[in-house]
Amino acid sequence: MRAAPTILHLDMDAFYASAEQAAKPSLRGKPVIVGGLGPRGVVATASYEARRFGVHSAMPMGQARRLCPNGAYLFPRFTLYRAVSDQVMELLRALSPLVEPLSLDEAFVDLEAGGVAFDSASARAVGERLRADIRAVTGLSGSVGLAGSKMLAKVASEEAKPDGLMMIEPGTERALLAPMPVRTLPGVGPATGEHLRRAGITTVGELAEAGEDELVRMLGRAHGVALYRMALALDDRAVVAERDAKSVSVEDTFDVDLHDRVRIRFEVQRLADRCVGRLRASGHSGRTIVLKVRRYDFSTLTRSETLRGPTDDPAVIREAAGRLLDGVDTTGGVRLLGVGVSGLADYTQEDLFAQTLAAEPDGAPEAPVEPVTAEPVQEAETPVERRWPAGSDVRHALYGPGWVQGSGVGRVTVRFEQPWSPPGRVRTFLVDDPELEPSEPLPLIEPAAAGDLPVPWHTPAPASAAEPAEGARGRPGDAA
Repeated sequence: MRAAPTILHLDMDAFYASAEQAAKPSLRGKPVIVGGLGPRGVVATASYEARRFGVHSAMPMGQARRLCPNGAYLFPRFTLYRAVSDQVMELLRALSPLVEPLSLDEAFVDLEAGGVAFDSASARAVGERLRADIRAVTGLSGSVGLAGSKMLAKVASEEAKPDGLMMIEPGTERALLAPMPVRTLPGVGPATGEHLRRAGITTVGELAEAGEDELVRMLGRAHGVALYRMALALDDRAVVAERDAKSVSVEDTFDVDLHDRVRIRFEVQRLADRCVGRLRASGHSGRTIVLKVRRYDFSTLTRSETLRGPTDDPAVIREAAGRLLDGVDTTGGVRLLGVGVSGLADYTQEDLFAQTLAAEPDGAPEAPVEPVTAEPVQEAETPVERRWPAGSDVRHALYGPGWVQGSGVGRVTVRFEQPWSPPGRVRTFLVDDPELEPSEPLPLIEPAAAGDLPVPWHTPAPASAAEPAEGARGRPGDAA
């Protein structure tokens, strides 16, 4: 525990939804929900306007639509979110070499290590300046917590939301925490919270009064000891600049259960290729291939195979994932598939490709038969009609940049506006209109006005191994 509140926690406010509101002038001040738009999609982020209707993250999208029928429901645009996150992280790294990102929109910063703050006054000044710089660079707001430990800094940023700053002065921690609900503490989820409630413990103060022995008896040694220390405001964890990725994975949730074995195998191979792309982007290779299958009844099976050495070869990973699929019963249907690689390393073992040829007799042709037959299957399943997800960026040859409001029955509706323009006109086109094309996201701050900003707009960095899987075709997860 530090004698000064020099650990900073930044949490961007309703990040995905706020980025969409900043990019789309017609949605500012209105309820915006970002997430999977299919029948099994879930809410990734809801704007504060949508939260007034009871919509929150991880809620099934169908329930969100019932609670907020007039909200704007948008497909996630991770290219934009990563680009904005890169700008925010660049601002944080200008403050200190010790920045610990937790996600695209959240990070700890050790201000003392950067030499920018040593007491309460200087820490508050840094926090206020950071909030102003983030708004100038991205047009978005972030909440800042300052304290002498990581746990308390995170609690402070949560209390400061939205668009605020809270500092916890050393010596006041226990008095501040005592009346707060036990769910305030990291690691206390719904199940643990309910278990404590049944025991008559609802606040952090009551948690501290219960004592370590009682909490160990109720929750087990590891969890009980950790919660007791947090209730006493004790946390000596350091800010860690680099987190080694333990695994890289991708998964898809399907709108309709898959029953056809050939289609399931094709999807597994497609996921393996996506996983390799993410693996290579992070500069890693891996030894253990993992297959995840969630069946029609929500039962989830996980199978893994460890290779002789690390690889990032797509053929090897596809082959291993296919072998794992052979051992899984998919009768009844599959609602989710995932492929991952663990046991990561910074090098590859080139001769692993020989594993894909091990089953072939001597003199077998160099080109395997399977890839040749797979291409026509993929082409046959490719829809003729172009897909226009709600919220995605487009550009029209005559009307310029805009975004998709909706599509169906062969038509797509587009609102033509830019982040720095007034709310724009809505026009409808045929889905195969040759003058309408998908486009890259526009910056949230007008480029001509960005010359004096602390960090200029820059090209998004490649997806890292720590980036969460988006779910089916970009969906953030499964309703389960």
